[in-house]
Amino acid sequence: MGKRRGGRALLRGLSKRQRRHLREFGEEHPFHDRLLLLLLHSCFPFQSENSDKSSSESDSETEVEQVSVYHKLLATLKTSPESESEEEDDESESEEAEESEAEMDSEGSQETGEADGDEEDKNDVAEKEEATDTAEQMLGQEKDDGPDTSGDPCHGVTEEFTDVKHESEFSLETNFMEEESGDCNADTRDGNSSQAFSEDPFKQHMDKELEEKEIVKMSTLSKTSSQSQWPSLGQLTFSYTLEKHKTLKADKEFDVKQLYLHKPLESTWPKVNKQFLSSVNKPSDSSFTPLQRELFSIMNTYRDLFYPERNALTNGEEIRRAYCLHALNHVLKANAQVLSNNAKRRDRKPGTGMDDYRDQGLTRPKVLMIVPFRECALRIVHIFISLLEVNDKKKIDVSNKKRFKGEFGSDPEEKPPNLKRPEDYEAVFAGNIDDHFRIGVAILQKSMRLYAPFYSSDIIIASPLGIRTVIGAEGEKKRDFDFLSSVEILIIDQADIYLMQNWEHVLHLMKHINLLPLDSHGVDFSRVRMLNLNNWSKYYRQTLLFSALQDPQINSVFNKHCFNYGGQVAVRNVLLTGSISHVVVQLPHVFRRLEAESVTSVIDARFQFFISKVLPEYRDAIMSHTLIYVPSYFDYVRLRNYFKKEDLNFTHICEYTKKAAVCRARRFFLKGEKQFLLFTERFHFYKRYTIKGIRNLIFYELPTYSHFYSEICNMMKATDNGVDATWTCTVLYSKYDAQKLAAVVGIDRTAQMLQSKKNVHLFVTGEN
Repeated sequence: MGKRRGGRALLRGLSKRQRRHLREFGEEHPFHDRLLLLLLHSCFPFQSENSDKSSSESDSETEVEQVSVYHKLLATLKTSPESESEEEDDESESEEAEESEAEMDSEGSQETGEADGDEEDKNDVAEKEEATDTAEQMLGQEKDDGPDTSGDPCHGVTEEFTDVKHESEFSLETNFMEEESGDCNADTRDGNSSQAFSEDPFKQHMDKELEEKEIVKMSTLSKTSSQSQWPSLGQLTFSYTLEKHKTLKADKEFDVKQLYLHKPLESTWPKVNKQFLSSVNKPSDSSFTPLQRELFSIMNTYRDLFYPERNALTNGEEIRRAYCLHALNHVLKANAQVLSNNAKRRDRKPGTGMDDYRDQGLTRPKVLMIVPFRECALRIVHIFISLLEVNDKKKIDVSNKKRFKGEFGSDPEEKPPNLKRPEDYEAVFAGNIDDHFRIGVAILQKSMRLYAPFYSSDIIIASPLGIRTVIGAEGEKKRDFDFLSSVEILIIDQADIYLMQNWEHVLHLMKHINLLPLDSHGVDFSRVRMLNLNNWSKYYRQTLLFSALQDPQINSVFNKHCFNYGGQVAVRNVLLTGSISHVVVQLPHVFRRLEAESVTSVIDARFQFFISKVLPEYRDAIMSHTLIYVPSYFDYVRLRNYFKKEDLNFTHICEYTKKAAVCRARRFFLKGEKQFLLFTERFHFYKRYTIKGIRNLIFYELPTYSHFYSEICNMMKATDNGVDATWTCTVLYSKYDAQKLAAVVGIDRTAQMLQSKKNVHLFVTGEN
């Protein structure tokens, strides 16, 4: 029995191929003879593949050992253990060779004792490790050939940065000026050595070396301001901390050549901007509108700019083209400088100093553009393409253009028919209005790369939500904001819309921009500017802020998060007339002032004032059909909970209310089944529904957009009863609402109302 068991144990240790050979010839094949293997080991010392791999991983040697003839022989007999168990007796010769190699590996690993189970476990572990390493290698190859998500830590949600095959083509480190463009090379080289190039605002701003005492001065001292009146922009406020800069005056006309534009932009800009130009423009100034001329003259000095009079209907596209020209001009100049220095470094003599070539930041992205919707990003990219195409024959190469149009474009058939909305609503919400996106753009003279990884991009276009999901929050594992470390131009367009989205995303961005990166990201520190190494990037960053209104939160970002040593320019025009002049119904307006000790206490003061003095006057059934307009969602929730607690007859509509619930609430309010209707400003911003049946109107707080005041008041004319003497309008305000109040009633009335602590009664009889 012992011999039989021993024989069975011996057979269990053999493969099918070995057992068949044993039955046919009465002995094992010489290839599987252990004594022969020991002899071969002594003559041809070698290690198994697993041990080779482990030793190569532990050692740092990179030299490739010469392969012996015996190893070449073994290479022809390699197979996997899984295929060995699935073989049939009629296998092909190639499969037999692969099986033999696998069996040889297993025999070699069992030399110290075939019955030792620990050795078998070790072999299994080694095989699993090898399989894992192989899978990782294959995955690495797939990453090289497929999607590249290095620029997006949240690539598990959205795969955005997929263009890897153009990496070397758009790399600034491996390209030279000669390869960049033919016609512009001579001009750029000549400009580098000429006096005109030294007067370039780009060079003047980026090459200025600040001293540490100046940094301390900007951090501690308050700003000095001065006023100036310009023809198109109006009243300007210039602020600066360092010595007073040269007074900036509005140029009535100037030549494009005086703006130091990069070579191709001088010829393409007039064509791109042609649709906004009129025959009134003078021949010497035929490429800019009066507004663009004044805006660009400020942008080109690299001062911070706040323009709060952007209008989607009138000047929105003019402004977009102006800042796109400035951003592209900056990127082309910066890249041209890097490529030119690459050629100089390549041709430099040994021993030449390296400090002459400090031309980069810690990371590549230079321009960050924050826009609210995908349609805005689509228009920006189209402007970039138009500015880079010199003529119709010389088209630039745009990678991933088809995918970009598919993801950022819109389908005209998706828009519901027969929807009547105000013109400003149609202008703001045109095209694809998705607000969660981000895209990197790499630009060279003759080509553009869309969906570039952030660390290989020159320009990043994103929404506040899109950039927030990449930055992440403290404590999250996957978060990244190193790519914001060297941003030189920050453009925030349509900032007022972010008040309707989530302003916290903008504040979160401002807290994480121009910080020292946590990783080097392969940067050549010999090329990094000293301003970046000193962590002074924020003092060189230019911020361009465009909005449709002046708001304390927007002003706070401009005043507290912008540190440009060049100073700031803000447009501060006074509103002589307010939106109340556009109310077309005969309606008495009662402005009731509430007192608050501070800005933080005004929220509670307003709530207590409303529930104690205003709401009791409307509890009577006679005061039915009362709409309460609430700008803040948090105030809306607080009022809704209070109304529920007091068991008042009310309904409510907010931006999160489903469509069916909105229809029910509107119907109940119109028929008088519900006495009160709580109505949020964000719902009105995104939907612009006409609420019928309003007889009494309460503005819990002045609206963010001044024209919403007249729109809500004019909804009363939709009532079937016509003019009703019982219509009322009550507005709550405090001294901290001065800007909003001026936008509604005008600056003269605002001054009187803030000086007087009494309630103000205004009666509007149509447009006046």
